[in-house]
Amino acid sequence: MNRGSLIVFEGVDGSGKSTQLALLAETMRAAGREVVETGEPYDCEWGRKIRQMARSGQGVAPEQELEWFLEQRRMHVRDLVGPSLAAGRVVLSDRYFLSTVAYQGARGLDAETLLAECEAEFPIPELVLLLEIDAGSGLRRVAERGGPREPAFEEGAFLQRVAAIFHGLDRDYIARIAADGEIAAVRQRVLSEVRQRLALC
Repeated sequence: MNRGSLIVFEGVDGSGKSTQLALLAETMRAAGREVVETGEPYDCEWGRKIRQMARSGQGVAPEQELEWFLEQRRMHVRDLVGPSLAAGRVVLSDRYFLSTVAYQGARGLDAETLLAECEAEFPIPELVLLLEIDAGSGLRRVAERGGPREPAFEEGAFLQRVAAIFHGLDRDYIARIAADGEIAAVRQRVLSEVRQRLALC
């Protein structure tokens, strides 16, 4: 059986990752693909620690935060991503290791080192759809949608540093998507990249 494909949505908070992932999953299923929708933080012991920390606003040392993200990703890959790819499915993930590079890089850790270590340890995506929007617009969207806030991450100056690291990433598997327009327009840009690069829908 052929290995499946890993497609990841990345970007700052409020860039539209969850919305566009759901729309792509719908399109792919209509095309007959077997799709697994997932995301990070993964629902496990480490992911729950991250969620609790994010919503409390009480941060931990950058090194500890990094370790929590790495541990949840190890479980994510072991329990879901790896088996799904081995079964030939398309895995769509809302965040993956480039979020570690950008967010923990914005905490002061070395982004280049993080990227090299993540690429060495975890499956590399066939495609990362990096939804680009300025941090202020992203935060306005977060406020408009309501729901639980994550003050440990949803802060303007911090997200500007995150966006700057995302902007500086240079990998062939990254497709940059202007995400500040209407949902339908962004969807067409996403579909165009997926069809051009992977011909999966």
